[in-house]
Amino acid sequence: MELNMDFNKFSDGLMPAIIQDEETGKVLMLGYMNLEAFNTTMSSGKICFFSRSKGRLWTKGEESGNFLYLKSYALDCDQDALLFKVKPAGPVCHTGADTCWNEVNVSEDFLAHLEGIIELRKNSDDENSYIRSLFKKGLNKIAQKVGEEAVEVVIEAKDNDDDKFLNESADLLFHYLLLLNSKGFNLAQVKDILKQRHKK
Repeated sequence: MELNMDFNKFSDGLMPAIIQDEETGKVLMLGYMNLEAFNTTMSSGKICFFSRSKGRLWTKGEESGNFLYLKSYALDCDQDALLFKVKPAGPVCHTGADTCWNEVNVSEDFLAHLEGIIELRKNSDDENSYIRSLFKKGLNKIAQKVGEEAVEVVIEAKDNDDDKFLNESADLLFHYLLLLNSKGFNLAQVKDILKQRHKK
């Protein structure tokens, strides 16, 4: 990917670099890069800044081990700010917070977050976990539950109780996520198919 970057637009040669978690979409931090820091980032695959306080190149995580692994990058329309999408190896802020804005680094897409909870509870030791119990019963039981919930949705759709209809819809979607997980898939893959169909 060729970018028309001009670090000379800045008196100190430092361009703002926005760091975003590729998976959750959360903005993690803001740093500054000169051309050398950018080239180091490209060659190492780890985000490297120029630290004004240290007066030198600084790879995020060089002391803590919480590196930011580069996944993709882009230059904005004015060609004076960089966006890096990364996979963080741990908390990003020096305070120990996930982000420099003290936000928890989880997806704002609740269904993606729910899929993460399903994965955790599937493998947990909690004997009281409903998710764990269903997975222990196997694929056929999970598929059966999806069928039962689908029937309930159809039944409630024919009545006039919106609350029951919405609750049964939530039950169906939840159990469908369990079924996807049990088959080794996730909702993002289903979305990708729908996106491809939409393009046709």
